[in-house]
Amino acid sequence: MPHDPDAGVQSSKPAPRSARSSAAVVFALVLGLLLGVAAIGSLGWLMLSRNSGRELLSHLLSAVTGRTITIDVSQPNVVDRIQRLQRLETVVYTMDKLVTGAKENPLLPDFLTGDRLLMIVHGEVVAGIDFSNLKPDDVKVDGKHVHLHLPAAQVFSTRLDSGKTRVYSRQTGVLVPTDPNLETQVRQEAERQMQQAALADGILRTAQQNADSTIRSLLQGLGFDNIDFD
Repeated sequence: MPHDPDAGVQSSKPAPRSARSSAAVVFALVLGLLLGVAAIGSLGWLMLSRNSGRELLSHLLSAVTGRTITIDVSQPNVVDRIQRLQRLETVVYTMDKLVTGAKENPLLPDFLTGDRLLMIVHGEVVAGIDFSNLKPDDVKVDGKHVHLHLPAAQVFSTRLDSGKTRVYSRQTGVLVPTDPNLETQVRQEAERQMQQAALADGILRTAQQNADSTIRSLLQGLGFDNIDFD
């Protein structure tokens, strides 16, 4: 039998073009699927961590621009912040009152020489604390703890509302003229009585308590956790 020179030699013909195209399509589909899953996962992570992302972005911007937020809680700064309040009005005590004023003669009856008026007064008493004289020794700072000795509460003003204060009645004797100073004296007496009534009702105690609450809120805003008063 004649010997075939091509016998036992395998053919190395290239794969058909259709097979390569199919493989490329499968590869593209798999790659697209992976990219889609990755994109969906990234979007979900961003939605879930939006606040964290904003904080991270804020930190990055701060690092780039060199801007940082610092709060000075040293003793001089605390004293300065409180002193800026100056006269802190914490209580306004209002009152309506009937006040009587009279001038009499010990020998003659009122219808001849007397002078009497009845006044309806409306006014207010304002109390609080004056922080302008706060001293550095009144504030002691230790980390997040601050101890304060606040000034005592005081009455700032006692005043009548002229628009709501009026003379209700006036009776003057037939033998004497109307005293122009009597109304002024009655007004002064009304202010004195209003202040006494406010003090008796504890206006200074309330003013001190309200000032403590205001200063406590201020210091908490500065970052202090433990605040003591004496």
